[in-house]
Amino acid sequence: MSHATAADRIFLGRQPILDSDQQVVAYELLFRNSCHNAAAVTDGLQATAIVIANAFTELGIEAALGCHRGFINVDEHFLFSDMLELLPRHAVVLEILETVPPTPAVIDRCKALRAAGFTLALDDVIQLAPEYAELLALVDIVKVDIQPLSRVELMQLTMKLKPMGKQLLAEKVDSREQMEQCRKLGFSLFQGYYFAKPTIIAGRKLDHSQQSLMKLMGLLLSDADTAALEAALKPDPALTVNLLRMTNSVGSGCPERIHSLNHAITALGRRQLQRWLQLLVFSSGQPAGPGNPLLLLAATRGRMMELLAEELSPGDTTLADQAFMAGIMSLMPALVGLPIADIVAPLGLGSELRDALCEGSGRIGSLLHIAEHGENGDLDGLAATIAELPGLTPGIVNQAQALALQWANRIGQESPAA
Repeated sequence: MSHATAADRIFLGRQPILDSDQQVVAYELLFRNSCHNAAAVTDGLQATAIVIANAFTELGIEAALGCHRGFINVDEHFLFSDMLELLPRHAVVLEILETVPPTPAVIDRCKALRAAGFTLALDDVIQLAPEYAELLALVDIVKVDIQPLSRVELMQLTMKLKPMGKQLLAEKVDSREQMEQCRKLGFSLFQGYYFAKPTIIAGRKLDHSQQSLMKLMGLLLSDADTAALEAALKPDPALTVNLLRMTNSVGSGCPERIHSLNHAITALGRRQLQRWLQLLVFSSGQPAGPGNPLLLLAATRGRMMELLAEELSPGDTTLADQAFMAGIMSLMPALVGLPIADIVAPLGLGSELRDALCEGSGRIGSLLHIAEHGENGDLDGLAATIAELPGLTPGIVNQAQALALQWANRIGQESPAA
């Protein structure tokens, strides 16, 4: 199967999985075969299996995951596909869907996969039905859907699971309170966008560093000279250090050590410097530093949109810059708990960028919808939006997402000398 064929036959979404320190440790990867042929279901499932296996090599997803693992949904048909065994065992967790019946054949297959070195998880557990006891014994991770469960029901379920020695993952965590409750019950993994909910940190104002960054971003967008940029940084030496630390990270792609802002501008160029400033809005004042989930989400979103803008309009650096800026800025409400309109008002943004952020309109608005659909796992919405943009295909979007994830993962991995 050729690169283009494999890439174009799937849509890829992803949702982060966090540990108790709110650091990203894995992603659930959501695949769908874009060719629905009801007359040849078995062939279609085999094709999906081939596509998923190829995605790890052809789309570079294994590299994109970095040190994180990818959780992959496995239905009953896919479970018995030989193609499943092409997946890299160390890089994936096979997530057995709740629709898979615990038949003797399923149990035997799971035993064989476990013996072959695969890590197994059981998805969407809300009760312990007796017929699932044997399958439950074979999995390493149990994913509990906390939404339909009351506090008492969740506590009772957890008390039954804990003696089994399984790693517990709480799904659909919507608030920090839920996350803390699950952590106290013994859960060690968490899935959901609770960390990006504006209500968690509602009303928080930009700190001094973030205000300086906003000012610097405005100077860069207006093409101010280097002296003006340095003058804006001087009142905030901590920010300067943070900027140099990030530009010296392996994510910058710059082979030489950066020692001053002037050096950074010369070595990296203004477009690259603008990206670091935009990302630093998220890392400054954040207890988790460059590795925090919201920063990774913002970096991935911005970079993916930039790559897609380059596909839509090759050579149009203005569109690419605006797409990156829109990706980063779109998550500012989650960071500071303010409406996007209030955040963009003082920045003097162009109408296309402002309308994309505030109304979701125009080409940049469509790119923003693509990024959001992929993050939320809305694969139907993703397909519909891709179809609205001539020149984009599922394969191009998948490739951009994989490259963006690689880029974002490197940002949090400073070199030892940084």
